[in-house]
Amino acid sequence: MRRFRKLAILHKIETTYGVSSAPIAANAIVGTNVTFTPMEGEEGSRDLLLPYLGNQGVVLAGLHAKLEFEVEMAGAGAAGSAPKYASLLRACGFAETLAVGVSASYSIVEDGVESSTLFFEIDGVRHIMLGSRGAMSLSVSPKGIPRYRFTLTGLLSTITDEALTSVTMTGWKTPLVASSANTTMSLHGWSAIAESLSIDLGNVVTPRFLIGSESVIISDRKATGQAVVEAKSLATIDWFEIALDRTRGALSLVHGKTAGNIVEITAPAVEIGKVTQGQTNGILNYSLPLSFCPVNGLDELLIVVR
Repeated sequence: MRRFRKLAILHKIETTYGVSSAPIAANAIVGTNVTFTPMEGEEGSRDLLLPYLGNQGVVLAGLHAKLEFEVEMAGAGAAGSAPKYASLLRACGFAETLAVGVSASYSIVEDGVESSTLFFEIDGVRHIMLGSRGAMSLSVSPKGIPRYRFTLTGLLSTITDEALTSVTMTGWKTPLVASSANTTMSLHGWSAIAESLSIDLGNVVTPRFLIGSESVIISDRKATGQAVVEAKSLATIDWFEIALDRTRGALSLVHGKTAGNIVEITAPAVEIGKVTQGQTNGILNYSLPLSFCPVNGLDELLIVVR
């Protein structure tokens, strides 16, 4: 009998694409809401013509694996240090810049996106994914822990019986719940009263299986999101005019108050889509679709941990 809840995720950036970086306990990821697909790919029917009927079987092609999970949004414990989940951001198309004693910044890149090795261990069996890259989204709601959601796709490597790696939560910062005390948000210059914010980087992750080359690439990106905000008078903020005029404005979310446990997410040019009206506890709200647009390229979203 093997138990689902006994698992370990080890993740480390590769030096050479598709060559194992051999992650160890120090590279452990503390995640939640895990979904693992150990074998994805295509089935090719043989369609043999024989003097009898029956299933002739299939061949498996383009096999790869996918792991989805959430990670708590928190700082690194010390300003200027990389958070424990930094390797995940890097494998999703962010470049890391460390300013000693100040911040760790993650900005979008398109060329030279780093790849990673992932060990997924579940109660005695280790699945290895090589050349992994992924997609990232995040969600913030009051009274809840803000979380990133990562979906990593990698080339299928070995699957073996292995004892679980002994990991600890050392280096992982205890998260703060989203609240007025811990979180501030500004959208199009308005200090938002918000019920939720979600952002999806919009990476298109494509496994490519060619003669002479097998890889996982990020082939496209369109960042989108949604903010649910308390409805105010048009004199305060007119979302309908902003949407109709296709006005672009800035978004800023700052979560955390103490150095070492602050995460700031900024976007310089956010368009508002078709506004819809709803209510929570009898209070009117607006759901605002968000389109994150680049200004000079590669700058539509920035994550800073400080």
